[in-house]
Amino acid sequence: MATHGTRGRSGGRPTLEEVAARAGVGRGTVSRVINGSPRVSDATRAAVEAAVAELGYVPNTAARALAANRTNAIALVVPEPETRFFAEPYFSDILRGVGAELADTEMQLLLIFAGSDRERQRLAQYLAAHRVDGVLLVSVHADDPLPDLIAQLEIPAVISGPRSAAETLPSVDSDNYGGARSAVEHLLARGCRHIGHITGRLDVYGAQRRVDGYRDALLDAGYGVDELVIAQGDFTEEGGQRAMRELLARDPALDAVFAGSDVMAAGARQALREAGRRIPDDVALIGYDDSAIARHMDPPLTSVRQPIEEMGRRMLDLLLTEIADDRPAVSRGLERRQVVLATELMVRASA
Repeated sequence: MATHGTRGRSGGRPTLEEVAARAGVGRGTVSRVINGSPRVSDATRAAVEAAVAELGYVPNTAARALAANRTNAIALVVPEPETRFFAEPYFSDILRGVGAELADTEMQLLLIFAGSDRERQRLAQYLAAHRVDGVLLVSVHADDPLPDLIAQLEIPAVISGPRSAAETLPSVDSDNYGGARSAVEHLLARGCRHIGHITGRLDVYGAQRRVDGYRDALLDAGYGVDELVIAQGDFTEEGGQRAMRELLARDPALDAVFAGSDVMAAGARQALREAGRRIPDDVALIGYDDSAIARHMDPPLTSVRQPIEEMGRRMLDLLLTEIADDRPAVSRGLERRQVVLATELMVRASA
């Protein structure tokens, strides 16, 4: 058995990973124990503390505090206008999850909007001054320069959903592909054959994956994919309404629609009612998110539930692990983690 003061396998100071391996837990659990979080069982805490003592591990948090290099603050950055943040339940649910997990620490949370060029420039200056220990990025588009800027500044960061399949930052997302497949498969099982899709903004990787799930569900069931019944939305109610009108004009025989968010589904419902189409008798309707909007719609909306609050918690947990890791960012880059959480179709009266 290793004794107090034992060096790590690399020959240097023991690392967080070595403590986790010795204790038989994950890096995030070690980070929570070191930060004094109560969200750990007594047995797990004892195992981690024993591993710390055996290896002679000095927590990075203590090292940074001694070097006066910690701000005890993290930023939740939303590269969207404030109006969208307050209009969509997704953002408030992420914030709720982050806040719940952060309550176990002594760190402060800063909410920063970066929806305009001016706001991005101001944020870049703020981050360059290293006024936060880490960044949570929510709703990032493929061409957004912020993730690369943060990586260049070597500030620990976690993103809510990868920008592409080649994402280099740690990320937490739901199974967008599987969720979309389950929605379309449910509509097919219900007897629907003319199934339209209202996408989110296609510069968002999650929206792309929902389109992929929609397509593959149809193809695997032996049906072709009609590009005319795929209309691009923008995750807003107005966008959903506009896209639904386009779909009805292109194919009046539509008997079902899968919308890439509950907010867009609410807009689609309005357009369907204006056209005199009954839900679900004439057109079945499914959304995505399973937000409060879904439960309060008339009729209640069938929706793909993604565990948004849990995503916020996991993002914060992953970020704290990144902050506690004392290795250079280049070394950590070999272990970037992409967390994908399961989805569930919540069937209600709309489909």
